[in-house]
Amino acid sequence: MNTWILLRGLTREAAHWGDFPTVFERVIPDTRVLTLDLPGNGRCHQGTSPATVAGMVAACRAQRARLGVEGSVYLLAMSLGAMVAAEWARVAPDELVACVLINTSLKPFSPFHHRLLPHNYPTLLRLALGRMSPEDAERTVFRLTCNHPDRQAAVIDQWGQIRRLRPVRPGNALRQLVAAARFQAPRQVPRVPILLLGSEHDRLVSHHCSEAIARAWGCPLLSHPTAGHDLPQDDPSWVARRVRDWLASARS
Repeated sequence: MNTWILLRGLTREAAHWGDFPTVFERVIPDTRVLTLDLPGNGRCHQGTSPATVAGMVAACRAQRARLGVEGSVYLLAMSLGAMVAAEWARVAPDELVACVLINTSLKPFSPFHHRLLPHNYPTLLRLALGRMSPEDAERTVFRLTCNHPDRQAAVIDQWGQIRRLRPVRPGNALRQLVAAARFQAPRQVPRVPILLLGSEHDRLVSHHCSEAIARAWGCPLLSHPTAGHDLPQDDPSWVARRVRDWLASARS
């Protein structure tokens, strides 16, 4: 049984994966999925978010130890969570078998205006300050991150409940933004196999960022032609199949 740890992004938590873990376990044989929360989010929402990605890595490694997970694990992570995965692969490659990084951006490979598209700045600031109702906030998040609206009504209701139960404090949201902006990835690829997945129509982070990482690190990049930033929400089966095929190719 292979253990996969899943990490979400800025101000998001394990519950925001929805049915993706179930789809992933169904598509990829002999797989157990564990979802961790970054400090300040989800089950850790009452704590303080580190202002550095390195601090988030330390917290995730400590969570893993508390759960009693032994041996090397796989990481699948998106956005800020993928920055955490990249740093984890740098500092402790022996703890990991492989990483799948989804719609992330890394300094020094991309300029800031690609890493967070400028037309989103005012909206993200309003979200971080917590001045919207839970439903309005989640409609805004959906508009920013999802391109397949067929499940919007059900998702907004679920996400609104999550926001009410485990709200992310404005200070934690701002610290997470600072951590993402400050993070400096290694120029040399970590000693862990890495697959990049990207969305060609990501409206939050430019798809050029995934292309830049692929060029710099020599990693394979697979691109979805229609999905938004939240690729596992827009097309969970596509993500699972691409990972399954990559693993099969590596083993052969």
